[in-house]
Amino acid sequence: PWPPRTPPNPQVFASAHELWDTWPAESTSTGPPQAAPSSPGKGSDPGLLPGETVVREGKAAILFPSANEVFYNPVQEFNRDLTCAVITEFAREVLAQRGVKVEVSGEREPVVVSLSEEQTETEETNGGEKPVEIARAGERCESGLRVLEGLAASGLRSVRFALEVPGLCSVTANDFSAKAAALIARNAQYNNVSHLVEASCKDASLLMYEKRGRKDRYDVIDLDPYGSPSPFIDAAVQAVSEGGLLCITCTDMAVMAGNSGETCYSKYGSVSIKSKFCHEMALRIILHSLDQRAGVYQRYIVPLLSVSVDFYIRVFVRVFTGQANVKNSASKQALVYNCVGCGSFHFQRMGRRTSNGKHMKYSAATGPPVGPECEHCGHRHQLGGPVWAEPIHEPSFVQRVLSSVSVTPTRFGTSRRIQGVLSMITEELEDVPLYYTVYNLSSTIHCNTPPLLQFRSALLHAGHRVSLSHACKNGIKTDAPPKVIWDIMRCWEKSNPVKREKLSVTSPAFKILSTEPSLEACFTVREDANPQSRKKHLTRFQENPQAFWGPKARAKAGGGISTNLQDKSKKFQNKRKMTDSSELKKLPCKKFKQGTCQYGDQCCYSHDPQLLDQIKPQ
Repeated sequence: PWPPRTPPNPQVFASAHELWDTWPAESTSTGPPQAAPSSPGKGSDPGLLPGETVVREGKAAILFPSANEVFYNPVQEFNRDLTCAVITEFAREVLAQRGVKVEVSGEREPVVVSLSEEQTETEETNGGEKPVEIARAGERCESGLRVLEGLAASGLRSVRFALEVPGLCSVTANDFSAKAAALIARNAQYNNVSHLVEASCKDASLLMYEKRGRKDRYDVIDLDPYGSPSPFIDAAVQAVSEGGLLCITCTDMAVMAGNSGETCYSKYGSVSIKSKFCHEMALRIILHSLDQRAGVYQRYIVPLLSVSVDFYIRVFVRVFTGQANVKNSASKQALVYNCVGCGSFHFQRMGRRTSNGKHMKYSAATGPPVGPECEHCGHRHQLGGPVWAEPIHEPSFVQRVLSSVSVTPTRFGTSRRIQGVLSMITEELEDVPLYYTVYNLSSTIHCNTPPLLQFRSALLHAGHRVSLSHACKNGIKTDAPPKVIWDIMRCWEKSNPVKREKLSVTSPAFKILSTEPSLEACFTVREDANPQSRKKHLTRFQENPQAFWGPKARAKAGGGISTNLQDKSKKFQNKRKMTDSSELKKLPCKKFKQGTCQYGDQCCYSHDPQLLDQIKPQ
């Protein structure tokens, strides 16, 4: 997204003509406009400005300034496709209650929610016929949803909403940059959706705070910031309507995956820890943060879908109001005790609720669930959280989204991947938080890794449930306690022995293998050990689409992007691993620059003045 800068006059612009005067002078054409490709609709073609290119995604054709590549990341197409699919099903469910039928182009088999199967386009009322309103993509629906994209940049996502999601009343595409807001309006006009998309040039938080009134709230709020969404969460949970949908993206995965637990706590109110289950824990951290902020205003969240893909996480939650349900919040959060030796984990709920007839009794939780040392390997525990400990998906909603995408496979460019990811999610154990990885279990005791199907079969033979995880290719979610898991690994080690004499007496492997298993594991492969998504070879975990496909560089003030990250990475790659003196001579000597180098001509680094000028002053 664009860098923060003060807009000239914060206001909402309905068309490109109203914003044209705010377009920066350096972006206006000094000569005749360049020829542009034909407009995707029937409206007038505003023409391309010098240096602009057209990027097509879904049904949208977006104008981009080629000087600012941060505007578009093709890897995020999956994010945008999935969001369109989710909002479509959300609109279908909500508008059915308002008597509006959502119609998706190309759907061979209509996906029915609460609207009666027998209900046709007309209803009989008092002997007469009342027409049922039909909502189609690209058309304004007066009873439809009001959508806000708080950090819109070029407006690609908002334009796609207008073109591909039926049942919308309006889409507000907001950005704090006047240059971005002008481009949003141009793109809306270029795609002939100015009747749905309105460009806004305001601070996202202030805009949402202004819409806290019951009649002003948005039905859908989409936030996809550069990095953390934490500055916008408080405003978002207030500005979304009753039962409305929040779509939140987090790309600060280094913070949420345990590299900086203290920073994670300051942003989300939860301490992240380094672990193999860090990607699912990141999902539970952002859900905890959303529920915590919503609770301040007597509101609570219901997660519909939570995904961890590529370099980011994405959650879709509904927000409701209810003091009685807010009281359940403490019992929905939990601390995580994770052993640093063997990786076993346990949960400590923050509160306790018990049913007392027609009433619910709330009390303090009891704990801790572990002793000073891990009972399996004798090592210490690290404490993380609190995190959301309830289900992170609503299976029925996920199934409806999956069905809708499956019957219209040409609707999205990433339909195959959406089907693969959602199929895995429908197979996940919804009441089992976090997961283990088979290779990490094997690495702990230094033995060969058991085949995935054999390990899953052993858990099933032992009478426990098991599933895969969409967040990790080798993740195993199971309701089996750590004791059973390590007993299975001990049985596997007996047929694939390790050299005990080489194990340190203080290592987790020595302590774990010194205990005899209390059960006899059976590794015979069962038919139900292989999930359907795996049998059908669905696209569950795609390969890297291209080199350097991660998040782009942060935008600079005044446009453009920061110094090319790839060039900087190549310059310093393996710098500390260089052993050839000829290679080291290509690097400047910092001590010589400071006047403290004592090696003179014998120094392995260069004393060339031109190279020394590259050293930045401290």
